[in-house]
Amino acid sequence: MAASAPAGPSPGAAVRHRLRAWMLEGLADMAKRRPGPHAGPQGAHEGQRWWRVMCLTGVDYFSTLGYQPGIAALAAGLLSPVATIVLVIVTLAGALPVYRRVAKESPHGQGSIAMLERLLSFWQGKLFVLTLLGFAATDFLITITLSAADASTHLVENPHVSSALHGRQMLITLVLVALLGAVFLKGFLEAIGVAVALVGLYLVLNVAVVVAGLWHVGSAPHVITDWSQALTTEHGNALAMVGVALLVFPKLALGLSGFETGVAVMPHIEGDTGDTEERPTGRIRGARKLLTTAAVIMSVFLILTSFVTTLLIPADAFKPGGEANGRALAYLAHEYLGSAFGTVYDISTIAILWFAGASAMAGLLNLMPQYLPRYGMAPHWARAVRPMVLVFTLVAFLVTWIFNADVDAQGGAYATGVLVLISSAAIAVTIAARRARQHGWTISFAVIALVFLYTTVANIIERPDGVKIGACFIAGIILVSFLSRLARAFELRVTSVVLDEMAERFVRDTAHRKIRFIANEPDARDVAEYRDKLQQIRTDNDLPTSEDCIFVEVTLGDPSEFESELRVRGEVQHGRYRVLRLESSTVSNALAALLLHVRDETGQRPHIYFEWTEGNPLAQFLRFFLFGQGEVAPVTREVLREAEPDRERRPRVHVG
Repeated sequence: MAASAPAGPSPGAAVRHRLRAWMLEGLADMAKRRPGPHAGPQGAHEGQRWWRVMCLTGVDYFSTLGYQPGIAALAAGLLSPVATIVLVIVTLAGALPVYRRVAKESPHGQGSIAMLERLLSFWQGKLFVLTLLGFAATDFLITITLSAADASTHLVENPHVSSALHGRQMLITLVLVALLGAVFLKGFLEAIGVAVALVGLYLVLNVAVVVAGLWHVGSAPHVITDWSQALTTEHGNALAMVGVALLVFPKLALGLSGFETGVAVMPHIEGDTGDTEERPTGRIRGARKLLTTAAVIMSVFLILTSFVTTLLIPADAFKPGGEANGRALAYLAHEYLGSAFGTVYDISTIAILWFAGASAMAGLLNLMPQYLPRYGMAPHWARAVRPMVLVFTLVAFLVTWIFNADVDAQGGAYATGVLVLISSAAIAVTIAARRARQHGWTISFAVIALVFLYTTVANIIERPDGVKIGACFIAGIILVSFLSRLARAFELRVTSVVLDEMAERFVRDTAHRKIRFIANEPDARDVAEYRDKLQQIRTDNDLPTSEDCIFVEVTLGDPSEFESELRVRGEVQHGRYRVLRLESSTVSNALAALLLHVRDETGQRPHIYFEWTEGNPLAQFLRFFLFGQGEVAPVTREVLREAEPDRERRPRVHVG
């Protein structure tokens, strides 16, 4: 009877395999593409022209014109143009120089977080970065949800469809967030192409609205006269006006939202042909052009739009429920350019507000995978784009539901996230300038940092809900991060093993027989230490004196680091004892990685010998988890078991 052919994979399994391959596409490339001196020039040269990437960050930055004039009018009233000028001065003289320096100091998209990370080590550094990542998540995710909510507001309040869509703002917002996620699941290049079209159309339509508004202001000179008289009556002299403008300025901080996303999307800017990831000169130059151009364009629009909206729109229309609430420029478009143009403007505003989340999504996709997986605080798939898109989209759904798609309710959290990140950037560049002994820049950046710290504190006092929401994001990131680190505690964390010439000679000389290592915790490193240790291991394990042994000693580095390269140095101590010296963040992982490397290089299963460590097992595990030490023998064995499931190929662990 003929043997039946082996059954192939079921259709369901094949579909799951294709789906998994599609979801994790590019994972290996992303894991390898890390900034560093060994990176080649190709990755630094690839990318998009800086003005195209500017459109990606511009959908966030420029789309604030949809609600910024209305926010300024509510916060400052008749003083809105003056307060906006203060905002523009802070933008051009403060935020822009800061982020031009950030682009130079951190050209791989991590922004000021990477600059500040270098100042701290150990767990306090990791917790500090996780805190900043929490505020970054607050900024970027609220950008997605707030912009989508404001887009749905513009749609619901359009006179042609308001009756049909009344009461459906939540559903529309969720659909917009889902569509944004779908664009990123399709591919990032499509996102940039859509951004270029949306920004170009939106800016052209805003030019038309501003020109029409200025024309009507010029056609009725009494409008300016009435405004200036009312302003003088309400606030008195110019000095008082400036003082009030400075006080209300923190409420206008949403107009600074584009800078952090500007540096977050830097890796997508093409560089020069000779660029490397270590020195991406062309990328830095392009990023500075991006930041400067976007800031100048936005500053001109902010001043002009605040002027025409304040002079031409009745004050009551800005209040909640008013026709201009959250849509001041759309109000002018309908009022002075007709219903047809107004509808086109509404559609453009809805589209760019919806897609404003694209730059935030791009920032999250660039920022989070560069930190959390490297810290061991996210699974491997967190380096792939599509799974992270799904995670961020689901979180955006949750935020939208919690805030009931209310724009005003999310404003405080948005401003807090923006201001904390800008303040941290100002502090980071101040420290960088001080270390470079640039005294003039140090003083300038310190003054800028104080301005942003004042603005942040004032915003928190005015709207404490922003800190509360940010704290929820921070707590969530820290909790998930430590649970992930706990789940990956026994994972082999060494990226590569490099032996020096002496270490290679030690291994080569013993490759023809059983390779035996003795794990030694270095102390005095004198003759007595090595002699007594060797004698103890021989006695406990019945090893004859003819058996050759090599000592292995691990020096702990920063135990909060998760992944690292392992360098092995060979030494001969006291003329007779061969010692392999390693430096790693954890003892057990270093020993396991060495054993597996020796096995692969020699084809022999090495043996390693330990002595039991006294102490409570739970306390020993916590020592391993936090400080890289603890009960080394069983943890080394567990790391080996996870890394090599085949018992016949797994290095042998002996404990006496």
